[in-house]
Amino acid sequence: MDISVRLEPWAEDDFWLLLRKNEPVMTAHLGGPESEAKLRDRHRRYLALSAREPGAGRMFRVVADGESVGSTGFWERVWNEEEVYEAGWAVLPEFQGRGLAAAAARALVVHAGVHGTRRHLHAFPGVDHPASAAVCRAAGFELRGEVRFEYPPGTWHMSGDWRAALGAGAAGTAGAARG
Repeated sequence: MDISVRLEPWAEDDFWLLLRKNEPVMTAHLGGPESEAKLRDRHRRYLALSAREPGAGRMFRVVADGESVGSTGFWERVWNEEEVYEAGWAVLPEFQGRGLAAAAARALVVHAGVHGTRRHLHAFPGVDHPASAAVCRAAGFELRGEVRFEYPPGTWHMSGDWRAALGAGAAGTAGAARG
């Protein structure tokens, strides 16, 4: 099956997608729904991130067959004393199970490898979230082990530490935005 996605830069009109991603079914592994004020703040942060230089990270709306199906992005962080990127993604329930999250994650690895300045991209899905671990595996991330991870702030849980190499080797490791 040939799956293709397009990553569109996060835009002012994308707030509706944050509202959809805030539904209980979408936030079960993320600490539950947030208030609208927190969502508006997140929207401002996404817009600001995309307004900075490309190496600072980016947020994207994921488009497949002309429809917005979810979001993905990467941002700067320090992990184990290394400057890295952290990645995240979400696909709306009606589009799940089609390989779209993995295709978006592969496209994100390629984008971060081309435009980023860091050597590694990490993802930290909870160990109780096998679907996100499967996305990491399908997108070319390597499991480095289980770690205690804080998300949302103040909430600690066990997560997988998945890492993808960036730079010249990222495109060869992650493949194109097809799956």
